[in-house]
Amino acid sequence: MTQGNGGDVVLVTGGASGLGAAIARGMHERGFRVGIGDLDAAAASALAAELDPSGATAIGIALDVREQASFEAARDALTARWGSVEGLVNNAAATAARPVLDITPDEFDAVMAVNARGTFVGSQVFGRVFKAQGYGRIVNLASLAGQNGGTATGAHYAASKGAILTLTKVFARDLAAFGVTANAIAPGPLDSPMVHRTISEEAMPRFLENIPVRQLGTPAFIADIAARLCARDAGFVTGATWDINGGLFMR
Repeated sequence: MTQGNGGDVVLVTGGASGLGAAIARGMHERGFRVGIGDLDAAAASALAAELDPSGATAIGIALDVREQASFEAARDALTARWGSVEGLVNNAAATAARPVLDITPDEFDAVMAVNARGTFVGSQVFGRVFKAQGYGRIVNLASLAGQNGGTATGAHYAASKGAILTLTKVFARDLAAFGVTANAIAPGPLDSPMVHRTISEEAMPRFLENIPVRQLGTPAFIADIAARLCARDAGFVTGATWDINGGLFMR
């Protein structure tokens, strides 16, 4: 694993808890300066203070990924603090387990607004910065659900994650000539709060039987891959989807 990366600055969206917090921790451990963006600004700041009480290498940022102005404010906060920003990890996500015929149009729009729109807006705002400076790394958190239609998640979540896979390819193609890469990570079920909210403890043993490797993935490993894709020497991988799903989806 490449360490340090020259203290590159990375924004992790939805970084205050769950998988986002694991990614923020992992990036920080590997020498990145980390902006932790989250709707819960207090939680983001608390995690940043835990990672670095001095604020020299981690800060919390109030971020609503649905809004362009919020991403622009995050961009400005990072450049004001550290002079530049080199990476974006689009992790923020909304989900609900609901049968497709029970999902209302408004609920569908709400999930798409966070997951698909949030990824698009963030990649666009930061993509402009990366293009102008001739370097950047975008990592999008997709999902197995976006590849197989989902089994324990709602259609809105699965559809949004499928959209993220396509957006990753579009940004990768259009920004490749400018030193900017865009890749996706598509995790299967992880040992995370989101999965434990969806799958009850009683149902978990049977759920694990359906995973070829018979275990959940770990958020720390996802963080490893995100950091690897944001590394300076990762310039030859772009437009790719990294499958981390215990064998549930093979290609």
